[in-house]
Amino acid sequence: MRRARSLFLASTILTASAVTAHADVNVVASIKPVHSLVAAVMDGVGDPGLIMDGAGSPHNYALKPSQAQMLESADIVFWIGHELEAFLEKPLETIAANARSVELIDAHDLIKLPFREGGAFDDHGHDEAAGHDDHGHEKQADAGHHDDDHDDHDHEKAEAGHDDHGHDDHAHEKAEADHDDHGHDNHGHEQAEAGHEGHDHGAFDSHIWLDPVNAKAMVEEINEALAEADPANAAQYTANAKAVMTRLDTLVTEVSAELAPVHDKGFIVFHDAYQYFEKRFDVTASGSITVSPEVLPGAERITEIRAKVKELGAACVFAEPQFEPKLVTTVTEGTRAKSGVIDPLGAALDAGPEQYFDTIRTMATSIRTCLSEAS
Repeated sequence: MRRARSLFLASTILTASAVTAHADVNVVASIKPVHSLVAAVMDGVGDPGLIMDGAGSPHNYALKPSQAQMLESADIVFWIGHELEAFLEKPLETIAANARSVELIDAHDLIKLPFREGGAFDDHGHDEAAGHDDHGHEKQADAGHHDDDHDDHDHEKAEAGHDDHGHDDHAHEKAEADHDDHGHDNHGHEQAEAGHEGHDHGAFDSHIWLDPVNAKAMVEEINEALAEADPANAAQYTANAKAVMTRLDTLVTEVSAELAPVHDKGFIVFHDAYQYFEKRFDVTASGSITVSPEVLPGAERITEIRAKVKELGAACVFAEPQFEPKLVTTVTEGTRAKSGVIDPLGAALDAGPEQYFDTIRTMATSIRTCLSEAS
């Protein structure tokens, strides 16, 4: 009897100890690189939920019912901001009204770069026939392209305004298209001042995570938000954050060394999302050729693109995973440029604490491989 009681008490103590080791908050992240950084800070404490787990575009993603439920139960939601994930803005105001929304584009000490437009870079919104949104990023007509992880019956197509996706009463919000106030700053690549003043989102390129130094600023913001919401685990969050930032420093050193041999070779991207990566690692995109992954450009547009590739003398043309191989082949046919694929979201990589590091390394390897072969 005493042995049974002792075992019961020991079990109770272990259970109570295990409970205190878990996060007291429900945390959700928008895209895989953000989720990865959050997961790394929460390592050993809890696991954040992920909204975009698949090969979609955050510019025009459509929430599924299960994701709306995830937001409804969230205490904290980490995302880049409405200029990248406009689809989340209304749901955060309604479905996740009780959650704290942390826009990482407002992180302290973040380096922000204005959009590149003109010259060899297509204006954001260049090709109306291809169905581009305000940023010049490709709109996708079918929700099947937004997420490979479909719910049981969630095969609806995403209408232009993200109409009825089977959400509950609170989840019919449309991602408004009124974020077109991109008063692009043409006067420099200044760093954002420390602090959260000025929220001048529209003036800046939102692909901030592609610079690991920015990822360090994001990690610090994540740590602060988690520690405030869950003080019982604050020490663990802080220790994890410090370890992650050390690893990010190492990542910069490793990737810089990998790309050094090809730093003087130009390349072309399908849409201009990589300047943070370029500036950190001293590689250079010669230009962009904004086209839709859904619609093969017409003969006239193909002729323009080929002429641009030849004129710029780029060694490689990089597409992203959602582009059909035929499109890449068509664009590079008749030129000396090699073709490759880079994925700024790491959509094919497993979600988790390593995903961010794997994404940056995979991008670097793709760029180095293609540029080396083009030598």
